[in-house]
Amino acid sequence: MSTAAATDLREEILALKKEKNAVILAHNYQIEEIQTIADYCGDSLGLAFRAQETDAEVIAFCGVHFMAETAKIINPEKTVVLPDADAGCSLEQSCPADELEAFLKENEEKNYYVITYINSSAAVKALSDVICTSGNAVRIVEAAPKDRPILFAPDQNLGHWVAEQTGREMDFWNGACYVHVEFTRDSIQRIKDEHPDAVVVAHPECTTAVRLLADEVCSTEKMVHFCRDTDSQNIIVVTEAGMLHRLKREVPDKNLIPGPTDNCACAECRYMKMNTLEKLYLCLRDLKPEVTLDEEMRRAAKAPIMKMLELSK
Repeated sequence: MSTAAATDLREEILALKKEKNAVILAHNYQIEEIQTIADYCGDSLGLAFRAQETDAEVIAFCGVHFMAETAKIINPEKTVVLPDADAGCSLEQSCPADELEAFLKENEEKNYYVITYINSSAAVKALSDVICTSGNAVRIVEAAPKDRPILFAPDQNLGHWVAEQTGREMDFWNGACYVHVEFTRDSIQRIKDEHPDAVVVAHPECTTAVRLLADEVCSTEKMVHFCRDTDSQNIIVVTEAGMLHRLKREVPDKNLIPGPTDNCACAECRYMKMNTLEKLYLCLRDLKPEVTLDEEMRRAAKAPIMKMLELSK
């Protein structure tokens, strides 16, 4: 797309946003053009708070499907749209609701306290006691009842990291983010060797072998603060490449180096990159694809989300 065409499209999107009384929310992994036009750009926890707080009648959620679904769960009276309805998530797909429900029934005597990562469907959230994000997972686990075993779903890498931080024993669902497991010990060690004075910040969805090479493990939102506060000029950022767009805007004085995988210089989520300015324009113009939910499921899914938000204040 030419610069002139992109500028025209931006102006049309902003006009539609005003006309529809809409707010544009964008995840940190979105393409740069979407991040810069959004009213708020952040991680899953920050976006959940913004969705709860907005007075807009329409929420245009530039992220993946479970994020827009979460916004609808806590804002049933609002119209929630997303640019591409096929923008899914490997973590969500790794934990089908029927399989989780069957597992809980088979292990009913254990009386699991189910802590579910926000990267999950509304149906899975409805089966959960509380939701968490990478930014608040430690706090959520620390607040869990001491007399009940914890099932942490669906990201086992995040779960293992939280267990390390809290000392809580947990059982883990066998799920992982396909992007973050592409980072390997060898790929990160190679970039460290190339930049021996650099510090490494990594997302907790990475494997244990990668996390052990990091100076800091944290959510994408906390990465902004780490990169801003560290004395190091060179920072290797081990997460989805879209995060570099935001970091470059907010920490322009640092040398930000994307963490490579064994196959490429950076890692990109094919789902996050499905959203484009053109699709954002169309979804605001037509108010579709729209997220709709069964009301009984929505109410059941809302309770653990609101518990998370209360515990995160």
